[in-house]
Amino acid sequence: MRAVLAALAGNGRFVGGCVRDALLGRKIGDVDIATPLLPEEVMRRLEAAGIKAVPTGLQHGTVTAVAPPRHFEITTLRRDVETYGRHARVAFTDDWAADAARRDFTMNALLLDGEGNVFDPIGGLADLRAGHVRFVGDAATRIREDVLRLLRFYRFHAHYGRGDADAEARAACRALAPLLPSLSGERVAAELMKLLRAADPVPTLRLMSEDGVLAVLLPEATRLDRLAGLVALEDAPDAIRRLSALIERGAAEVAERLKLSAAERDRLLALGAPGAPLDLAAAEKAQRRLAYRRGIDLYRDQVLLAGAVTGAAARVRALLTLAEGWRAIKFPLRGRDVTALGIPAGPEVGRLLAAIEDWWEADDFSADRRALLAELKRRVARG
Repeated sequence: MRAVLAALAGNGRFVGGCVRDALLGRKIGDVDIATPLLPEEVMRRLEAAGIKAVPTGLQHGTVTAVAPPRHFEITTLRRDVETYGRHARVAFTDDWAADAARRDFTMNALLLDGEGNVFDPIGGLADLRAGHVRFVGDAATRIREDVLRLLRFYRFHAHYGRGDADAEARAACRALAPLLPSLSGERVAAELMKLLRAADPVPTLRLMSEDGVLAVLLPEATRLDRLAGLVALEDAPDAIRRLSALIERGAAEVAERLKLSAAERDRLLALGAPGAPLDLAAAEKAQRRLAYRRGIDLYRDQVLLAGAVTGAAARVRALLTLAEGWRAIKFPLRGRDVTALGIPAGPEVGRLLAAIEDWWEADDFSADRRALLAELKRRVARG
């Protein structure tokens, strides 16, 4: 990090999320650096310092410095010449304030030099300390430039906001919510998943409901009460599980609209499948059978979702403890064990295996392979 800044010779400052999170004492993700130097000069200086420089976006002024274990995105200061939707015609500049004025929220416009000095051209430091998520400039104008900023406002409020949300921003979001369908499913999903990973997204989702945003974004989101119950039980946030809690029905449609990955889609559908709700009061023998049938990860999720409705926190903890102690087991018999007894390959093989497996489960998985083979032979002999 110091080597990269040294290569820029005082012409670089950290900017954006890394500064915001560093000032809050949070874990830092991507590290961005702003500079008045032109990208070609940035590359020349990095290479002269022995640092690998990758021209990841020269037309936008961005160079990636590869200094293991981190990569640093270094972008030349820019000012807007003309904006139209998500896109803008920009010009390089050496004006730090003009570059800051292009950013979405004031808390994302803070700068930090290598000596630890904070630069605050937009007034974002006070907003950061107050937990006040505020747009840079006119909120409606910034949203029209990129409609995704509407969702980013709520996501940032969920993660960084305290107290009442910014009134001007909410008014702009209410007015411009009809623009949300213009966003791609992938972009919406990325923001929604980040919002759902907040420590407690429910208060922000209630704001979105009040502002008419949730009805446009996710009309299936009718179970804020169940999500609140889930949040109270979880040890750690899980976006797909929380999404399942939030929607009453229509999981397949939601997965398609949000362009979820195949794994995310399959998990969301499994969580809301018919017959999925668990009877938390069932005996432990029945619980073990469910854990075996559904798989331990799905079983754990469904315990939490069932507890989100009943509020039976003590029972949920007990069943999660049972799940933690569960050992993965496999049914010891295979089709060849049946055909070895003279049963020809075909549906009867599957029927016999299913019957023996059901008997094994009902006996709480106590029978070993030898006992299972003996039971199989008895059933074959009976015909």
